[in-house]
Amino acid sequence: MRTFLVHNFGCRAAQADGAALEGMLRRKGLEAVGSNAEADLVILNTCTVTAAADEDVRQAVRRAHRENPQARILITGCYAQRAPQELIELPGVAWVVGNSHKTEIAEVVATETPYHGQILVGEISRQREFAAGWVEEAASDRSRPNLKIQDGCGNRCSFCIIPAVRGPSRSAKPEEVIEQVRVLATKYQEIVLTGINLGRWGRDLGGRMRLADLLRRLLAETDVRRLRLSSVEPMDWSDDLLALMASEKRIAKHVHAPLQSGSDSVLRRMRRRYRPRHYEDRMRKAREWMPDAAIGADVMVGFPGETEAEFEESRQFLASLPFTYLHVFTYSERPGTEALQLPDPVPWALRKERNKILRDLGESKNLAFRRLMVGKTLSAVTLDPPGLALTENYLKVQLSQPRAANQIVDVTIGGVTPTGLCEQTPFRLL
Repeated sequence: MRTFLVHNFGCRAAQADGAALEGMLRRKGLEAVGSNAEADLVILNTCTVTAAADEDVRQAVRRAHRENPQARILITGCYAQRAPQELIELPGVAWVVGNSHKTEIAEVVATETPYHGQILVGEISRQREFAAGWVEEAASDRSRPNLKIQDGCGNRCSFCIIPAVRGPSRSAKPEEVIEQVRVLATKYQEIVLTGINLGRWGRDLGGRMRLADLLRRLLAETDVRRLRLSSVEPMDWSDDLLALMASEKRIAKHVHAPLQSGSDSVLRRMRRRYRPRHYEDRMRKAREWMPDAAIGADVMVGFPGETEAEFEESRQFLASLPFTYLHVFTYSERPGTEALQLPDPVPWALRKERNKILRDLGESKNLAFRRLMVGKTLSAVTLDPPGLALTENYLKVQLSQPRAANQIVDVTIGGVTPTGLCEQTPFRLL
């Protein structure tokens, strides 16, 4: 095999895994290509958080095999860890490698195994060490690389399969993170720190070092221009972390805290570790300390037993808080989760209806927030393709003229577009 292509599905942590995998394959002498038709090896780095995510993977396998029947297909990631036997039966699949053995993929494909049908999946619950993945080989058109510094999750939310396919919480050592950020900072202006349960970083390493302490070391010991945090669980948004973000110009003003439901009774059935009042306290403090910050949430509709009153309680709670965007998900039954056994499933038609109601709410909040930005000057990182930038408070800006990607610039906002903002033109037409 001489060429490869990696398709990534799912969260930022998975994107980081995919970038690290690309680097491992390049070091083995393989060349990355841009299409299935060009690839000797097609790798699908999968997600399994919903049934729809599983279906996306199966369709991608069939498409890859149809476009290039000679390519060997390797499936890895969360779906591979959960249901390897299901995947090995798909057309063209040569290997299924779980998260438990993801770091061995370069060795697996280098052996040129002469037969198809190899499954390499182990018991991930026994893993205790973080598998570091260097990402400096990330494709040159990525202006905001994702650096995974934590993996796994120790929570046991009743709807979630992720602890079973990612294993327990494991943290990269601070020295490893500092070194990787130091290298990435020579190439990129903004680096996104990510993990499966990012806010738990450091708790398995011993000592008292936490995520905010790591950020302080990164700011002191590297030349990184901007750090951005991906999703952090609500109760890990400590006063210390929020105060550091509010006071430090090199940390993007962006708070993403998964909520799932604004109904106390639903949260209890979900086995979430906070109540709505706790969540509200964190988000209101974030808005008080950072008036222009992006504040986003993941929210789920259609959890088993969700009544009309509980949904309305959640909707009102969401409407009352200073969110700038919402990621709305429809509950999806996952084999192996506690929620699968709960009574009173919500009909799919009603789930979809509730999803639309909350998506509309999120869009209205985002539009109101974007309108508040008109006339302000915001710091942003330019993106690829040219002509777009992402502000530190997570808004897309259409630039008045193309600029090279991977630069941090000040942008004065001239107006609102259907999905973002536009830069004020440097001149006025008479």
